[in-house]
Amino acid sequence: MNNIGEFVKNKRKKANLTQPELAERAGVGLRFIRELESNKETLRLDKVDQVLKLFGHTLGPVPIKREDD
Repeated sequence: MNNIGEFVKNKRKKANLTQPELAERAGVGLRFIRELESNKETLRLDKVDQVLKLFGHTLGPVPIKREDD
């Protein structure tokens, strides 16, 4: 899994939730869920975090693996 959109989509499907159900539970709009799952490059991080918290996760800094490391 390479990105947040894929992560959320997989978690949503495992929880047997539709996009509208996830949007309602997370308190965000359906359009936001669609954009999140399709990996839109510009999203409000506070809303991303709202969705992730439903699955027991949160946003945070992740180190980037560099070839010279």
